[in-house]
Amino acid sequence: MTFHDELKLNMHQYVRFVYKFTKNFPKDELYGVVTQIRRATLSIILNYIEGYARRKGSYCKVYKNFMEISYGSLKESKYLLFFSFEENYISEEEYNKGIILTDKIGKMLWGTISKS
Repeated sequence: MTFHDELKLNMHQYVRFVYKFTKNFPKDELYGVVTQIRRATLSIILNYIEGYARRKGSYCKVYKNFMEISYGSLKESKYLLFFSFEENYISEEEYNKGIILTDKIGKMLWGTISKS
């Protein structure tokens, strides 16, 4: 498996993880935390994919910009994960699993940004 494929797989697993646990959030958070964390989490992988598609030639700056947006969305979703834990919307086990995934994605994504 290539680095790109592994990073995409980790991002995909994180999106699925977030969608799964947000199904159990209070209904009054449907247009609050649920929408925000899902949007941020999808933004991580979608910006990565779009940036990766533009990584060659004169698009180097565009590529790096998409990687930075992806990284920013990761940080946003990581805070929302913490907020959800603080509000008792998710268990400590779910929180820890999410942190492991975000840290792994973050290291891989930051390495990508640093090299571009």
